[in-house]
Amino acid sequence: MGAKAQKPAQLSNNWPNRTLQLVVGFPAGSSPDLTARTLAEPLSKALGQTVIVVNKVGAGGNIAADFVAKAKDDHTLGLMINGNLTTAKLLNPKLTYDPLKDLQPVSLVGISPLVLMVPNSASSSDFKSFLSAAVQAGDRWSYGSPGVGTLGHIGMELFKNKTKTQAVHVPYPGYAQVASAMIGGQLHLSMLPPALAMAQVKGDKLRAIGVTSSGRSLLAPDLPSMAEVGVKDFNLEIWNAVAAPKSMPTSAVNQLAGFISEIVRSSEIRQKLFTQGWQVVGSSPEGLHRRIQSDTAQFGQIISQLKISND
Repeated sequence: MGAKAQKPAQLSNNWPNRTLQLVVGFPAGSSPDLTARTLAEPLSKALGQTVIVVNKVGAGGNIAADFVAKAKDDHTLGLMINGNLTTAKLLNPKLTYDPLKDLQPVSLVGISPLVLMVPNSASSSDFKSFLSAAVQAGDRWSYGSPGVGTLGHIGMELFKNKTKTQAVHVPYPGYAQVASAMIGGQLHLSMLPPALAMAQVKGDKLRAIGVTSSGRSLLAPDLPSMAEVGVKDFNLEIWNAVAAPKSMPTSAVNQLAGFISEIVRSSEIRQKLFTQGWQVVGSSPEGLHRRIQSDTAQFGQIISQLKISND
């Protein structure tokens, strides 16, 4: 299948019978928006109905997620990031939707590790020397993230927990500002998305230590994984996925999951998403549900332990 997919015979129950909305919680040109627009055309052809991308920006994607959760028209979907489906309610109990109760998983689209980064001025050239220096530095070192409760923040706290390091958190508006602060000497380490991280490495501005996934990533194949460098039971990845309101019929959700999985695995869409910084997955609703559960458990422990909140 792929961008040339046609409406198949198995579509039934007169669904879909009108335009579908694919809601994104971030502005035009953002990573989630680009992914949604990459999916919209081939999904339109597969379903035989127009799929339009609707941007409802704010609150780290939670405004859009809330809109999707409350939709009752069976023709509204959301392209969401990890936090909208896992940690949102843990970080803010006042949130007006519950990811586990009000949304149902459709398909995991793409995954990406973060890259553990240090300034070029750092004396460490490999993970062992980096970790030794980080332990010795204690709380004299600082790390940056794109805000309280983001994966760049929670991931570093999880890393600190497993490596007995004590770097102090400094929040910034976004990953680009974190990279700039590292280059300027204001920070000692951070976790950055691969595209941004490898651009800094290529420009000889920052140094990469390893990726935060349990195995190596196609997005940064030369870098060791956390498991390779001895950090056990550590798997931190940013990801995006399609979710639907709990009210959407199971038959429609299963049809969508099948189409999305085929679309993202097609060579054309796979390459487009890879260029955007994603290693494609394409999963069943059950597969995404398992990922949501495991991430919620892993991150929830750190959130509870450190009383992290963004309400």
